[in-house]
Amino acid sequence: MAITFAIIKERKNPPDRRVVFSPQKCQEVSRQFPDANIIVEASSIRIFPDSAYSEAGFKVTEDVSEADVMLGVKEVPIDALIPKKKYFFFSHTIKKQPYNRELLQAILEKKIELYDHEVIVTNKGGRLIGFGRYAGLVGAYNGFRALGLRDDLFTLPKVEVLPDLRAVKAELDAITLPKQLKIALSGTGKVAQGAKEILDHLQIREVTDADYLTQSFDEPVYCRIDVMEYNKRTDGKPGDKYEFYKDPSGYESDFMKYAATTDFFIAGHFYGEGAPYLFTREDAKHPDFKINLVADISCDIDGPVASTVRPSTIANPFYGYDPQTEKETAFDAKQVITVMAVDNLPCELPKDASEGFGDMFLEHVIPAFFNGDADGLLARAQMTTAEGTLTKRFRYLQDYVEGID
Repeated sequence: MAITFAIIKERKNPPDRRVVFSPQKCQEVSRQFPDANIIVEASSIRIFPDSAYSEAGFKVTEDVSEADVMLGVKEVPIDALIPKKKYFFFSHTIKKQPYNRELLQAILEKKIELYDHEVIVTNKGGRLIGFGRYAGLVGAYNGFRALGLRDDLFTLPKVEVLPDLRAVKAELDAITLPKQLKIALSGTGKVAQGAKEILDHLQIREVTDADYLTQSFDEPVYCRIDVMEYNKRTDGKPGDKYEFYKDPSGYESDFMKYAATTDFFIAGHFYGEGAPYLFTREDAKHPDFKINLVADISCDIDGPVASTVRPSTIANPFYGYDPQTEKETAFDAKQVITVMAVDNLPCELPKDASEGFGDMFLEHVIPAFFNGDADGLLARAQMTTAEGTLTKRFRYLQDYVEGID
């Protein structure tokens, strides 16, 4: 059965230039799935111009209402939602975000089937698609950019003025880092892997936890830390990662041992509700606390990384956090923690991010439309039904929809 997919225009402000499929990826979809018809909603901001889609053989139009499935990246404004369609985008509703309550209410009223990119997962719950790698790449680069500007060491351009990832890495090739720089990177997922890619490109040596915590070096080094390295059981017994994920209540932070020897912290971890904060405002006041630069890619506000008091922006990516006053200040002020906490990092690398996203979407999602959803991927990702109700997996959002806090 033929299915028409629409690449929809991104309407959220600030503008997002990313897209689910590049023109080349659309051609791959058509080759692999002849019953997949793709149309493109006209857009002046997309990283790939309308002409590139037309030249690739796809219809570009102002009206995509003929499509069955709408493919977008960010939230769709309520007045742009077309009733009784299938939509894919990041809805930012699964954690009951108050600012998108009305969006989910409207989706239900319009009898739209919503599939959130964030919940396209394996049957064991592992995420299959996303922009995490690109957040890690840009976040780590931005951290080094802050270091260069603050300490007058070097000047790196903003990622958004560079054409692609290759150009980003070429800029890094020209910088020289301080000899005794120690960097801690938290996390093991795609975000942390993207950040690690930047560290490895800079040929910064990765060292073991034991060496990192006890030795001095005459070269920049980094240490990658996982949840069981920066958390410990309160009863002193050995910790268990999977136990921690299920119930972190019997754990406390063990991050201060890293904070006492780290200059630059790259936060690439996933923070689960109820888990201990990595470091608190009181921790940051401690005389042993040495971190003076944080690239918080995870960007949980006023939470596990105490210096992240607000998100920053692509236009103004850095600010300072004064641990003694607990107030924001200039990013290059003395005795402060310099913070990079941009919450939409992949937007700075729209071409590479879109191409990477399209690879994943074609591999994992498109086949499910033509194989009867053999492994249940679409069923797991579907949040709302054509009848205007929440699916069973997402019924926990009912009180959120009804405005019951």
